[in-house]
Amino acid sequence: MNPERCPCGLPLAYDDCCGRFHRQQVRPDTAEALMRSRYSAFALGMADYLLATLHPDKHRADERAALEQSFRDTHWEGLNIVARDAGTAQDNQGAVEFIAHFRSGQRKGQLHERSRFVRENGQWLYVDGEMLPAKSPGRNDPCWCGSGKKFKKCHG
Repeated sequence: MNPERCPCGLPLAYDDCCGRFHRQQVRPDTAEALMRSRYSAFALGMADYLLATLHPDKHRADERAALEQSFRDTHWEGLNIVARDAGTAQDNQGAVEFIAHFRSGQRKGQLHERSRFVRENGQWLYVDGEMLPAKSPGRNDPCWCGSGKKFKKCHG
């Protein structure tokens, strides 16, 4: 990962993108912005942010330990947003479908999920997600890593 570029995949520096959410300078104003900031928090090992943006009804006693274990085992390599349903600054609920690419040891994989979000007291929160079947990019699709190259010329 380029340290200047935000892990969420937007063509912005981390400090100007998800970093401002992680530093609590501002709150994400859309479900997608929260989803991207949570992906970046996973990539950077930020358990406090992930717990703060998880709906209180979904907290488990072992949540922090599970997150910290996942930070040791998983390296997040790229994010693609597939679809959005509501979740704008005017909404109080929304969903974001995404594919997150990862490496765990020598194994590469992807997490394909449709995440649900709600906004309570002006703050977007992650509620839960529905796991979806893995999707492989086509040879001529843009590579998921954000390089700007076709998949076949990059990670294909």
